[in-house]
Amino acid sequence: MSPRKVIIDTDPGQDDAVAILLAFASPDELEVLGITAVAGNVPLAFTEKNARIVCELAGKPDTPVFAGCDHPLSRPLVTAEYVHGKTGLDGPNLPDPTMALQEKHAVDFIIETFRNKPEKTVSICPLGPLTNIASALLKAPDIASRVEEIIMMGGAYFEVGNITPAAEFNIYVDPEAADIVFNSGIKLTVMPLDVTHKALVTADRNDAFRRLDTKVGIATADMTDFFERFDKEKYGSSGAPLHDPCVTAYLIRPELFSGRKINVTIETGSELTMGMTVADWWRVTERPANATFMNEIDADGFFALLTERLGRL
Repeated sequence: MSPRKVIIDTDPGQDDAVAILLAFASPDELEVLGITAVAGNVPLAFTEKNARIVCELAGKPDTPVFAGCDHPLSRPLVTAEYVHGKTGLDGPNLPDPTMALQEKHAVDFIIETFRNKPEKTVSICPLGPLTNIASALLKAPDIASRVEEIIMMGGAYFEVGNITPAAEFNIYVDPEAADIVFNSGIKLTVMPLDVTHKALVTADRNDAFRRLDTKVGIATADMTDFFERFDKEKYGSSGAPLHDPCVTAYLIRPELFSGRKINVTIETGSELTMGMTVADWWRVTERPANATFMNEIDADGFFALLTERLGRL
């Protein structure tokens, strides 16, 4: 079987970086057509640079990287330097990239890719706010029927919120964009906090990355060492949730995850619950199911996959 064609839409972020590395380490399963950067964890000037840094760390400098939207559709940008550091990739000492940023805007790359590739042969993997995806759908509604699947990290139900009491960060940053995506009719698979908070980078798991004794393994360990300090203090857990690699791992080993297809509606009207993913987990409404919402992960299997694949780079 030929590898699945994907676009990775991202706001790196240490966990985004690990998700991208996992994709690059899995060429039999995934063909990364390009990486599109969006403002989120840190401003766009950092996220597009970080995406190129990760490409070079993985030995993939020929991967096209595109800068996208530098602010949400209709509200000021909220960032998360308090988690990821000023650059978004604080922790390891990685050199500035030498590969060029593509001149084309990320939204135009997304549109052209879906128009030029055969229908339903390309999926898109958002790891940050959904601004680029929604902007592409607003500019070119015809591409919705051409997308194979959107596999994304965002939202929460049982775990409620991590940026407000009700909202997960990626959705909260641009709830209007999320609303567009969840109402697009595109096949949608969601990795919410309910899954990612079960994928904890414990000391033993991080030591396994470092024991790879490679540039990638050491950088990964340094990244998770840095950003886990915030989550361990916040949640009192044994390690930080490794959110975004769940998206990539699902594409490689879907059997590691389980959930159910339900209706998910995005709150855009209430400041109290802005950005909440109102997940009809118990199917108490008649709203049609629009997303496969995951809630379980085989964490040991996930980290075994991640460690083995990172060791290939």
